[in-house]
Amino acid sequence: MAEPAAGTYGRRFNLMARPAGHQAGTSCRRNAARREASQDTLERSRDGKNGKALRSRLGLRAAAEVGQSCPSNPLPPQDPSSLFELSFFDLLTMAVGKNKRLSKGKKGIKKKVADPFTRKDWYDVKAPSMFENRNAGKTFTNRSAGMKNANDSLKGRIIELSLADLNKDEEQAFRKIKLRVDEVQGKNCLTNFHGMDFTSDKLRSLVRKWQTLIEAHIDIRTTDGYLLRLFTIAFTKRRPNQIKKTTYAKSSQIREIRQKMFEIINRETSACDLKELVSKFVPEVIGREIEKACQGIYPLQNVYVRKAKILKAPKYDQNKLFELHGESGGDEAGKKVVGEFKEPTPLASV
Repeated sequence: MAEPAAGTYGRRFNLMARPAGHQAGTSCRRNAARREASQDTLERSRDGKNGKALRSRLGLRAAAEVGQSCPSNPLPPQDPSSLFELSFFDLLTMAVGKNKRLSKGKKGIKKKVADPFTRKDWYDVKAPSMFENRNAGKTFTNRSAGMKNANDSLKGRIIELSLADLNKDEEQAFRKIKLRVDEVQGKNCLTNFHGMDFTSDKLRSLVRKWQTLIEAHIDIRTTDGYLLRLFTIAFTKRRPNQIKKTTYAKSSQIREIRQKMFEIINRETSACDLKELVSKFVPEVIGREIEKACQGIYPLQNVYVRKAKILKAPKYDQNKLFELHGESGGDEAGKKVVGEFKEPTPLASV
């Protein structure tokens, strides 16, 4: 096939259509050797002594190849294979030089952690005198250190206890009593009543089918200045000799029962302080009164004050807290001296 004219297909076609015996020039071979040397350098060398030695050897190899093809190169031709005859020690040194983490210590060594309970002190929780068991339990906090005082971290702490533990009566285990730490005396935490609630399992066991659930809540104020919100709950039951399966109350009857709840709660709590009010929760005095009053409207069962929540408390008074715990206050007036005490007569010089 004859070679086309130079101007027919352009220079690119002429380069592609060169005969098989044509050899590339010296500059092409030199560029190829440089490209090969740079590629080997990127793949096999790193920063450091060994990398520099390898790059120098690669440069000698590229220069030797160029010297073989270019007579004007002053470097004599060398065997490329002899340039890469590295000893095992050289290879090991290169491998160690690349791994920068070998010289460092082992990571992940666990430090000895001090037991946090060595910095804590235990305190006794004292329940108010309205409960039978005064030693309610124990609590802990960090020791006083620097500007941090241990008493400050204890004051205001809420402790939840079972009424069965406070009154030593397992039948009252479904009631939860909340106590608030108001004062710290030595290793004793003096508490006050903060709230009452039912356990979830007791509350769920009361709800059944074929009956009406009646709920009400009202805000009351005690004589000593506490503002509380009481939540009551009641369930309808069958009348005597009733054959019907369901015991659903009408909406008008529910409203009457709820109104009776409000009246009885106001009557029972209007002349009570906090201590007397808490003592009425345990025997269910309020629940029994509601059940008796609503007998003519619709028979009720399982009537409880299920929750008591303190909305507002009066200003803290240390003497009242000591009275609640059966202890005397710190500031007392002096007592009259009893006995045959005679005041000495003044001296004549006075």
